[in-house]
Amino acid sequence: MAKDSTSLRYSDKDLEEFKEIINAKLKVSREDVAELKETLENSSENPDNQSGWNYEDSTDHSEKEHLISMIARQTKFIKGLEDALVRIENKTYGICRQTGKLIDKKRLAAVPHATLSIEAKLADNK
Repeated sequence: MAKDSTSLRYSDKDLEEFKEIINAKLKVSREDVAELKETLENSSENPDNQSGWNYEDSTDHSEKEHLISMIARQTKFIKGLEDALVRIENKTYGICRQTGKLIDKKRLAAVPHATLSIEAKLADNK
């Protein structure tokens, strides 16, 4: 008997494996954000400049902007991973939001917060 696409989902065992992958990535990402924030704070506490960061120095300005951008990118990634954990709990993880088909396990291992299959992503980019 064939299953319709709405009844397809990964097994509880598979979901547990994905959860472990996601939790490992979350741990690393949260550590990265903490390090980036510490670097940003340290750059603002420059002993040569009592008022903090020097807006006149374009190198410092670029470095600070780069750090802020990296923190924002990592924070967005963390949010995507946290959302993926919610989908695991709801047992909807790994289902393409466009096609309703299962997203390939290799894709989810590489991009655990993915909500689109490769075919849907490619179609979306056209």
